[in-house]
Amino acid sequence: MTESDNRKKADSKRAREFREERERLNEIVLEQGELTIKRFFSLDTQAYKGGALDVKTKELLGLVASVVLRCDDCILYHLLRCFEEGVTDEEFEETMSIGLVVGGSITIPHVRRAFKEWKELE
Repeated sequence: MTESDNRKKADSKRAREFREERERLNEIVLEQGELTIKRFFSLDTQAYKGGALDVKTKELLGLVASVVLRCDDCILYHLLRCFEEGVTDEEFEETMSIGLVVGGSITIPHVRRAFKEWKELE
């Protein structure tokens, strides 16, 4: 098993619970949601596929946006995806710095939690 495979298998309890809950709730939304909701979910999925920017870069961008918007669920989701895509500690730290600079001091609690979760994933 490669180091990359190990990184993908690493998961904190909080991350596992988050993934399970997210999947369960997505199923409910997609079963009950009308066409506009389904199209939006599809658009989100398509936007993060590789293209001119690779998936890893797009997930880092998503992480910055989530920090700036102060959405803990979004931060955790993109943090997990970054981990799965092989983001290094240095790339993570620089990304969080950008989120902090753009979002300002009000993002500090979110940055703290993100660093805590990142270390737990390792």
